[in-house]
Amino acid sequence: MTECQYDWEHDPVNPKNWSPATKWIVATLVSLYCFVAQLASSIMAPSLHDITMKYGIIIPTVEALTLSIFFLSSAVGPLFGAPLSEVYGCVWVLHLANLFLLVFNLSCALSPNMTCFIVLRFLGPSVGPIIGGFIAESVGIQYVFYLIAAICGVAAVLGMPILRETYAPVIRLRRDKMVLNAEKATTVYPVPTTHRMPDKWAYLWINLKRPIILLTRSFICFILSLTTWLIYIICLGYPVSIYYLMFATFPGLFSDVYHFSVGIRGLAYLGIGLGCLFASAISAKLSDSIYIYNTTFSFDHLATQNEGNGKPEMRVPALIFGLFFVPVGLFWYGWSAQAEVHWIMPIIGTAILGFGIMTTFLPIHLYLIDSFTYAASAVAAVSTFHSLLGFTFPLFGEEIFAALGYGGGNSLLTGFAIILGIPFPVWIYYASERTRAKS
Repeated sequence: MTECQYDWEHDPVNPKNWSPATKWIVATLVSLYCFVAQLASSIMAPSLHDITMKYGIIIPTVEALTLSIFFLSSAVGPLFGAPLSEVYGCVWVLHLANLFLLVFNLSCALSPNMTCFIVLRFLGPSVGPIIGGFIAESVGIQYVFYLIAAICGVAAVLGMPILRETYAPVIRLRRDKMVLNAEKATTVYPVPTTHRMPDKWAYLWINLKRPIILLTRSFICFILSLTTWLIYIICLGYPVSIYYLMFATFPGLFSDVYHFSVGIRGLAYLGIGLGCLFASAISAKLSDSIYIYNTTFSFDHLATQNEGNGKPEMRVPALIFGLFFVPVGLFWYGWSAQAEVHWIMPIIGTAILGFGIMTTFLPIHLYLIDSFTYAASAVAAVSTFHSLLGFTFPLFGEEIFAALGYGGGNSLLTGFAIILGIPFPVWIYYASERTRAKS
């Protein structure tokens, strides 16, 4: 270890050396920012019918657009936010994104017509529908967006004075500038500095292009993007694609078949939320257990087999483990809804699916972080790809369910899950190291 590395490892400004209390405060604030973004994406799902009545929407595709338009902006945002965070740090990117969310949710609440509403949703996940259902039923759909704006405001008030930068290259650059040694931080980490480029805008443009370059020129990044989309398209992952198509079909299922009120049918989303929560409690431990040592899951000591050095591919077994829950959850949910059995049965199916959501979500992102120097740009590339496809699929996916029914539609997705979803991670495990070396 060099002297520079040793100094950084023991420097109190290094986030790894912060006190446990500071780490928990920062993690809690970042989690709040993430929570409110996910809340905004899904909170209006139980109230889709109310929105159609308010704005006089009669075309099903336009109704789905009011929900899925959010994910078109989710495809655009990371292309700017991720590179900027690698240049200027994460903190102010988070603050600005949260303030944008606040402003445009307030605007959605005051939208005079459907066109304005969709535009603001663009500019602008299981707890959201629960809250949104009761709010829409009791005080009106506009207060759903007032609530989001209020939480954004609370997050901003707490986060702006307290949240600290965690991106090591930016911290080191700022530290060394304070001691008049701006070159020192470049020894170990790829520090975002413009001293080698006279044109600051040219340097910024190079960074802004990075997610697109990674997506189009890194085969492994493209394959992971495609894999992530396939997972999302079959209800795995975060707030896009069929996951939100399922959100959009919940109101019809639980109101027409099970006769839930607007508020009560929001509770139907608890299944997928509890599944995600349970997976969150064990998925990190599971991933680390597979990655580092042999535990109660009885996996091989993969890191030791690689002479003590971990590889990104060691994240994949946890992904494959989670994938096996997808067909079960889809099949369970679809055919129990089709048979119109007791309402708890489709909810159990969504809980199994929710477990698969988080058990696959974490290994994919850990793989990207381990594989790429500019991890934020790599994650942004993947997010952009599946968000674009996630925006389009619900626009016609509801017709698929209308034609095939809950059972047939989910059986179709189960087939995709088995035939397309599983082989890609297996290929990544065995071949991605060679592919990354050629990128």
